Amino acid sequence: MNVRDAFYEVLRAHGIRTIFGNPGSNELPLLSNLPADFQYIHALQEGAAIGMADGYARALGQPALVNLHAAAGTGNAMGNLTNTQAGHVPVIVTSGQQARRYAALGALLTNVDAPTLARPLVKWSNEPLRAEDVPHALSRGILLATSAPSGPVYLSLPLDDWDHDVDPGALSQLEIRAVHGDPVLAEPSLALIRSRLAAASNPVMILGSGTDDAAGWDGAAWLAENLALPVFVAPSPSRCPFPTRHPNYRGILPSDIPGVASALDGHDLAMAFGTAIFRYHVFADGDYLPAGTELWTVTSDPDEAARAPVGRALIGNPSDALSRLADTTPSGERAPLAALARPRPLDKPGPAFSAEAIIDALDAAKDESTVIAHEWTSVDTTWDRFDLSRPGSLFFPDAGALGWGLPAAIGLQLGDPSRRVLAVLGDGALHYTVSAFWTAAHYRVPVVFVVARNREYAALKNFAQVMQFGRVPALDLPDIDVTHIAGGYGIPATRVTSLTQLTTAVKEALSADGPRLVEVPQQRLST
Repeated sequence: MNVRDAFYEVLRAHGIRTIFGNPGSNELPLLSNLPADFQYIHALQEGAAIGMADGYARALGQPALVNLHAAAGTGNAMGNLTNTQAGHVPVIVTSGQQARRYAALGALLTNVDAPTLARPLVKWSNEPLRAEDVPHALSRGILLATSAPSGPVYLSLPLDDWDHDVDPGALSQLEIRAVHGDPVLAEPSLALIRSRLAAASNPVMILGSGTDDAAGWDGAAWLAENLALPVFVAPSPSRCPFPTRHPNYRGILPSDIPGVASALDGHDLAMAFGTAIFRYHVFADGDYLPAGTELWTVTSDPDEAARAPVGRALIGNPSDALSRLADTTPSGERAPLAALARPRPLDKPGPAFSAEAIIDALDAAKDESTVIAHEWTSVDTTWDRFDLSRPGSLFFPDAGALGWGLPAAIGLQLGDPSRRVLAVLGDGALHYTVSAFWTAAHYRVPVVFVVARNREYAALKNFAQVMQFGRVPALDLPDIDVTHIAGGYGIPATRVTSLTQLTTAVKEALSADGPRLVEVPQQRLST
């Protein structure tokens, strides 16, 4: 058996049969005569390819593979790779290298010092020393990517390796290898949490992206209800870890140091699960915590624990910890919390609409199974106007790198066809990976794209005001016809002029059998 066949055997052993990519000459030997049990999802640009693989891995709950082209393709992908890394998403990133003899000469399409290129953004980066080592490197990469804390890995693969023979005995061992790498909290650590919760007079719970699964949701809901805990979502969230209509839900924490401290004032204990402490964004000086507040956190990432400037950290699966605490923690004696007053749905006349009104109209169109791929960055702290009642219902770019939402929505839909995906995009973010429309149209991936058109980078204008900057150039977008762009890629598109039309159009699109785009005018921050 040769290296190429062994490569696919290792992928099969791990249940990976989909490859996302944009092929170049270095990758042709791997892709030639693709095995019939594999599918290749073609993206027109590498940033879109890795965004699709990222979304696919999140939806499927398994590693995904993306194939890039040498250094240039890897460079195109690295913007979105920041989101994959920050989100702990197990993506196997492969790139084609020039032939070994030519690479030594620095020939065209040589990826110079290939492992160094992606190293800051991956758990492991490697170019095998021998052709025969490619299957082992792939196996090692998959096992590392899926071990806690999960994350991407990078492999550079020379184009003349694929026809070399491999050792059948060594391959048979690779096919049965497994690493069970999901550490959990020891019982004494759980006992510390239970005792500290019991002793606290006014505790609060903070949840992050690391608990957005069934165990995390169920465990957090039980603790919140039975201990009367108010629940905040950690700053700069990339997922929704708690039902937004739950009576104990108290919203998203601010993304600045004094804002978090102010929100936690009066609580003697803040117990956090599945979040870095904390993902601040807007710079402002101040104390991390109010006087008298003690912070504890459970995270699966030792680096997140070590770099936190305050608090005590316990290393282990945070959703597992919540589930076990729910099974073993006695109910408290505090009175149940009353739900916060929910904002009334807005239905105002146009010609342009507020972000809140647009969200309300979209909320009326979706159902509880809808998955939202959110890259409308100017409203990143108001997505909780959506009624979200199931795990895995909202995804936002973890590192804030634009160009993720459109391709990630396609990957999310391919990874879990049972749940329809609604991509909510700003008109600025849309254009970073606009070519992903072609993939959606070509494979008839039934994502509904909603583009809020305000003709500006509203998020940056907001920041300029908050940070008291003067006039900043390049924050306005020229007139761009989004519906014609989508139509040019083969996606039926419409422009609505009322919120009622928006709800109706999105409902109809969610029941269609292919992709659709709806553009809605959004109020500008300034004229």
